[in-house]
Amino acid sequence: MPDAAYARLLALRTGLRHFEAWSAQQARAAGLTPAQHQLLLAIQGHGAPDGPTIGEVADYLLLRHHSAVGLIDRAEAAGLVYRTRSEDDHRVVRLHLTEDGANRLEALSELHLQELERLALDVPNAWAGLDPVYRAHGFAGPPRANGDADDGQG
Repeated sequence: MPDAAYARLLALRTGLRHFEAWSAQQARAAGLTPAQHQLLLAIQGHGAPDGPTIGEVADYLLLRHHSAVGLIDRAEAAGLVYRTRSEDDHRVVRLHLTEDGANRLEALSELHLQELERLALDVPNAWAGLDPVYRAHGFAGPPRANGDADDGQG
């Protein structure tokens, strides 16, 4: 692999780490831990009106079930989330945002969308020049702007 490919991979990974650090700083400024911010996003982003289960949130956050329960317990104590039991199966616990949790998430999400818009100008530069490397190693190529991989069909 050419040295330029390593430099571009480093730039991309460094950019991702900078975004994660920036995001954590924004969460703390909003009075949340970074994990709480991710929890709120997982709940709201799930999209189903009845809310995600604890297991679904654990999957989103790449946590074990008991670790997710601890995070949820702390977020519930902070007034950010609440739990309900499924009407169909009382063993199933669903998660929802409180008004405070929803307000904090909305404010953070607006900041994150602005930052992602700014980064969108830089990210294509990280991909630039990697296409020949992808093809040399049998990959289709970097993702396109719409999220689809280049299938080589034009």
